[in-house]
Amino acid sequence: MRRNSLFLAALALLLWSFLAYLGSNLSHLPPFLLVGISLSIGGILSLGQVTRWRVSAKTFLVGVGGIFGYHFLLFSAFRAAPVVEANLINYLWPLLLVLMSPVFLARHPLRKHHVIGGVMGLAGAVLIVTGGHIALDVSHLSGYLFAFGAAVTWACYSLMTKRLPTFPTAAVGGFCLSSGLLALLIFWAETGTVKIFSQISWRDWMFLALLGIGPMGAAFFAWDAALKRGDPRIIGSLAYLTPLASTLILVLAGGKPLPRSTAIAMILIIAGAVAGSLDVLQRENRMEKG
Repeated sequence: MRRNSLFLAALALLLWSFLAYLGSNLSHLPPFLLVGISLSIGGILSLGQVTRWRVSAKTFLVGVGGIFGYHFLLFSAFRAAPVVEANLINYLWPLLLVLMSPVFLARHPLRKHHVIGGVMGLAGAVLIVTGGHIALDVSHLSGYLFAFGAAVTWACYSLMTKRLPTFPTAAVGGFCLSSGLLALLIFWAETGTVKIFSQISWRDWMFLALLGIGPMGAAFFAWDAALKRGDPRIIGSLAYLTPLASTLILVLAGGKPLPRSTAIAMILIIAGAVAGSLDVLQRENRMEKG
């Protein structure tokens, strides 16, 4: 069961690694239009299981609050602060997932290696996102607060899925579709028009479909299933593989040279993932000896 949860977490993280590449091909679209369409596509993925979308009001609010709230705060941060710095603060969520586990889950106390793994992963993410140059400006404080709010929101949502009454993973489709429609409503409220839909090219629709099927769709289903079955302290340590893989995909797709700092970041992130997963490694070792 634990191996299954790690596989599902790895699948979600791999899909999220393509978010930057796919998003970069759609950067000309308004943010809430992009989020609204892609999340709606992600929700439609489980439309065939719509009978399993029925959940309690509390579960629905947590689900929509997590998925919509995270994206609303993140894109608000991108508007109010430079993307690099905002994204850096956003990447606090894996560490928060590790550190907040005991707050939400009494049976998941923090061990030293969990914290070390999370901090090493964060250090690696800092190197990847900033290239070793951090320039936080107090004039962008509101943007930084939005980004921090996004990180807290995603960590809380992820942990809450283990505390809520058991619900089908298919219900995540309802969370995604509802969140997508809310994002489209915000887009309409800001612009007062839907004419832009006719200006979306077939190429844009192709990337929107890939975005909705993968990073903004299937990834959420895999993430939900992984958190329900697995240990959030370990999964949080693994989550920093996402910015590393994302950078490698952008480098390969763009034909650009790999920054030197990425090599150091790779060592830090992989070492952090190993440190945070010592529980699994030790358990496997005992099973082999037994």
